[in-house]
Amino acid sequence: MTRALLILALLAPLTAGCTQIPDLDRTITPAMAAAPFPALVPLAPVLARAEAPGLDPERGNAELDARVTALKTRAARLRGSVLTGRESQRLTQGLQ
Repeated sequence: MTRALLILALLAPLTAGCTQIPDLDRTITPAMAAAPFPALVPLAPVLARAEAPGLDPERGNAELDARVTALKTRAARLRGSVLTGRESQRLTQGLQ
């Protein structure tokens, strides 16, 4: 077992020479190279807005629970048959 691991360890670096590395030097177009850098904005206002209390977790949970209930009700309606009993019987007779 140790001999197999030793052979594997010695052969593993050889497989690195078999990989094809994509040519990344020519992927940037001249328009992209000439484009200006994005504007830098101060981080403090972004963090203040993220930390500001704007959402009430209890209200959010209640809204999610209501949505889940509505979707489950809709799914239960969709699971039902779309054919009436008479239509289903006629279809079954037609297949025989």
